[in-house]
Amino acid sequence: MSIVTKDIPVQNITLTLTNQRALYWQDEATLVVSDLHIGKTAHFRKAGIAIPSAILDNDLKRLQGLIDHFAVKTILVVGDLFHAENNTDMNQFQTFIQDNNTVEFELIKGNHDRLKNSFYEAMEIEVFKTHKDVGTLRFVHDEQHCQPNVFCVSGHTHPGVTIKGRGKVSIKLPCFELSEHRLILPAFSEFTGLNTKRSVASAVCYGFTEKSVFEI
Repeated sequence: MSIVTKDIPVQNITLTLTNQRALYWQDEATLVVSDLHIGKTAHFRKAGIAIPSAILDNDLKRLQGLIDHFAVKTILVVGDLFHAENNTDMNQFQTFIQDNNTVEFELIKGNHDRLKNSFYEAMEIEVFKTHKDVGTLRFVHDEQHCQPNVFCVSGHTHPGVTIKGRGKVSIKLPCFELSEHRLILPAFSEFTGLNTKRSVASAVCYGFTEKSVFEI
């Protein structure tokens, strides 16, 4: 796994975008991610749909690589850490947390995070119901918990971009969407769709591949 980065200024703060679907805030030693949807693969398998377990394995491998690369102290998930009911994928993630016992895990609850409070407590995940404010930044899952003139970092929409090539050839890539008062993160899990509609017409998008992060 190669980690490519691009620094952007936000509210007089330097934030680091990565090509591994995550944001790093060096001043806080915090990795910010969104929409891991842990439990989704097991949920589909339970319904008889053959989804390989390697999807979660790969997501957690990327997350581990980012923790090690940046010497992360805190992982802040801006919603949809989990997908549905408690299932076997949760056991795998609990082992992951135990293996990274020097890292604090925090969660802004998303629309899929419906498990009981006792579950998060057992996982040793600190939960914020709607938002977390750090300095001039507000971390939320979706825009309903933003406020006017407050810069929000969010997830939820799974932003993507379409890159057109020659003729009718085109590809879709995940991206970070940056506008005047908001930065929307890509879904961390690769087992998600892409929304190529912009939330703000003037937004700048940062797409990425395994080798680059680039402004669109």
